[in-house]
Amino acid sequence: MSTLVIVESPTKARTIRNFLPSTYRVEASMGHVRDLPSSAEEIPEAVKGEKWAQLGVNVEADFEPLYVIPKDKKKIVKELKDALKDATELILATDEDREGESISWHLLQILKPKVPIKRMVFHEITREAIRDALTHCRDIDNRVVQAQETRRILDRLVGYTLSPLLWKKIAWGLSAGRVQSVAVRLLVRRERERRAFRQGSYWDLKAVLEKGKISFDAKLVTVGNVKVANGSDFDENTGQIIAGRRVLLLNEEQARALLSRIQNKPWTVGNIEERPVTRKPSPPFTTSTLQQEANRKLRLGARETMRIAQSLYERGFITYMRTDSVHLSEQAITAARSCVQELYGSEYLSPQPRKYTTKSKGAQEAHEAIRPAGSTFRTPQQTGLDGIDFRLYDLIWKRTVASQMADSRQTHVTVLTQVEDAGFRSSGKRIDFPGFLRAYVEGSDDPNAALEDQEVILPALKVGDKPNCKDLEAVGHETQPPARYTEASLVKMLESEGVGRPSTYASIIGTIVDRGYAKLIANALIPTFTAFAVTTLLETHFPDLVDTGFTSRMEQTLDEIATGEAKWLPYLQKFYTGEMGLATQVKEQESQIDAKVARTVILENITAKVCIGKYGAYLESENEEGQVKASIPQDLTPADLDPEKVDFLLKQKTEGPEKLGLHPDTGEPIYVLIGNYGPYVQLGDVSETNKKPKRSSLPKGTDKDNVTLDMAVSLLTLPRLLGTHPDTGAKVQANLGMYGPYVVHDQGKVGKDYRSIKPPDDVLTIMLDRALELLSQPKAVRGSKSATPLKELGAHPESGELLNVYDGRYGPYVKHGDINASLAKDESVENFTLQKALDLLAAKEAAGGGKSSSKSKKSSKTAAKSETATEKTAAKKTTAKKTTAAKKTTTKKAATATKTKKATKSS
Repeated sequence: MSTLVIVESPTKARTIRNFLPSTYRVEASMGHVRDLPSSAEEIPEAVKGEKWAQLGVNVEADFEPLYVIPKDKKKIVKELKDALKDATELILATDEDREGESISWHLLQILKPKVPIKRMVFHEITREAIRDALTHCRDIDNRVVQAQETRRILDRLVGYTLSPLLWKKIAWGLSAGRVQSVAVRLLVRRERERRAFRQGSYWDLKAVLEKGKISFDAKLVTVGNVKVANGSDFDENTGQIIAGRRVLLLNEEQARALLSRIQNKPWTVGNIEERPVTRKPSPPFTTSTLQQEANRKLRLGARETMRIAQSLYERGFITYMRTDSVHLSEQAITAARSCVQELYGSEYLSPQPRKYTTKSKGAQEAHEAIRPAGSTFRTPQQTGLDGIDFRLYDLIWKRTVASQMADSRQTHVTVLTQVEDAGFRSSGKRIDFPGFLRAYVEGSDDPNAALEDQEVILPALKVGDKPNCKDLEAVGHETQPPARYTEASLVKMLESEGVGRPSTYASIIGTIVDRGYAKLIANALIPTFTAFAVTTLLETHFPDLVDTGFTSRMEQTLDEIATGEAKWLPYLQKFYTGEMGLATQVKEQESQIDAKVARTVILENITAKVCIGKYGAYLESENEEGQVKASIPQDLTPADLDPEKVDFLLKQKTEGPEKLGLHPDTGEPIYVLIGNYGPYVQLGDVSETNKKPKRSSLPKGTDKDNVTLDMAVSLLTLPRLLGTHPDTGAKVQANLGMYGPYVVHDQGKVGKDYRSIKPPDDVLTIMLDRALELLSQPKAVRGSKSATPLKELGAHPESGELLNVYDGRYGPYVKHGDINASLAKDESVENFTLQKALDLLAAKEAAGGGKSSSKSKKSSKTAAKSETATEKTAAKKTTAKKTTAAKKTTTKKAATATKTKKATKSS
């Protein structure tokens, strides 16, 4: 007798095998084994002529989905069928959520087992949990499956109906999505607020006072009993004081006059207020709060956080990481309290066990919060983890343990000091008992916010005391525009608005960046001009689809379908084919949308038009000589495009570049220009004999207006030859690159060894001795934050070596021996299979691909991209004629094929 257990991933299968008897065989489905067609090639011949076929949903037959087994999954399905032949029982052990329930249902439909079937669920992969789950199996929950199927169909209808419209009206390769488009609108709305923002300026005084040799700060708050204006008193739209506010706005002259008047005058403590404050620990992590905190504290993106958490879960370190519940089991509470008792002492335990409940209606209380796995919690040091795996586990462990700790007791102290008619305030904080802060301090979206465990100690003061003034200065301030969204703050906003589900936020944010709707710079999500154009079109013609309230109500209905409170078919009919349904709206609106208007972004205070072109955004303006077009640099954001920059770009196009002067040695002119990748200097003019003049980018953070002739001459000497390496005789150079300044030890065919140049070293002045010192230091491994693979695929059929997907500098890649092959840009790690890896490696090897061969690297990547792009092209064609054209593109050059982008199938 044998039992076949099917899970999603090889890592999960390998871990579970250790906890089951030898009569159990555990296999992995590698995620979904069937789905709606992703390309025209996957549509069965029998229905290719149907007008609904490209949707993959028969809207004329009760929205019946067209499920197919993708080519890369057929081998897996065959292996599972073969394994089932020898089994006397089948256990479906996919994840306990909508997606997992759906995978189990699809497996059931494909395998058609004739043996008894059980559905096993668990939220952690430990021996105890797996053994317990075996005794509490259930049937597949068809209501949950129906809810997931409705969600999948709805997302397909939105994506595949709106995306072709965006291709026609704005640019090829764009996509729309039920949640994605709302998230993009939030980014655009914030950028519009930044454009509308008007800066205000104000001055105040800051003093350093001293009492009993203890110094403390004091800030001016009143003059003559009138409140002094601060940043909160300004209207962001005018840069002026908000109407009706009775405040005193000081300018520089007034502030300095006040300073002179009260200088050397006596200071007196007028009032002291002490206020006790009790702080409770935050609940354990949900998917959303883990993504937010990992972004704040570890600077991890949502996708990377979920990838690492998935790996920790599958290896048995944490509980299931897709949950919106803050609930902890009795076992977990006991384990957490035991940790507190052992590590911090009984005084740090909360008097009673803390029990958290989730307020949101759609929360899945059957799940627990994300916590360390097991009935006892391993400390981070006991896990054997390292790198980013260790840091994320450490975050989860601390948050869970802190949730069972005592409150933090603090005293907030406010001291008001008077000098003449000027009132100053000093604020202090005394931690009387740290409580949970001993273990965990929650991060903040405000980069300037102090952590809660940082005390601000004031000296012992009483009313009437006369502290000494050690220093007094006038300080100028300028109000700041609304902060752009980070991944953390966007996730928080989406969740608070009820848009989407936390388990999808990582993929949504990834899609926004991948599709070119936003750039992630310094942890901020900055929308592009394309995002502005798409959002404007959707707001104008399909306002409901980008309205947070409408999308939130859709989410509630989908939850109600899962609980049986709503019927799925009437909802889909009303949404898509109803009188005001999506299909009806698209049909009516398409003829009303002018493509030229749709590609144009109108920005306040900008006379020129911003247009979306094939190669990016550009300016379009009219002058006496006709129409002028100028590319907009890729690093110039919509909020930062002002009239001055517009004039410069247009002037550069019509009158030529700005000349700094002549090179002292050659006499050639030196220009400062702005290109697609930012400002740079150029030596000489472009001509028939000098088609590529010498150029050099400006160092990061250098304003073009601050470039001098001497600086430009120095930049044009790059790369600088510093000398030869004493060990090899090879040259050592300093240069500027994509990632900043660096030194390089160039040994020709042997290879190049790079090290970054960081302040206070300067690429223009660094000497050979310092370069050799940098080169002697161990090389930091870029991109690969952990040796832990993103995904384990299985053994190579010839060598037996385990093939894994790793996170590298240029994204995910698969490695076999000497060969590294990058996954295509839009390839999902989760859906990447062993067979895909073998095909990719074979293509790389056929192209002569060893990891030291840059030429073969390029050809391999191009080949991989070409193959992927061909599939994506097919996915976008909506007629049989277009499908034929897509197949023809397989014979074109890979460089052309890679320009094609895939439409989003779902949000």
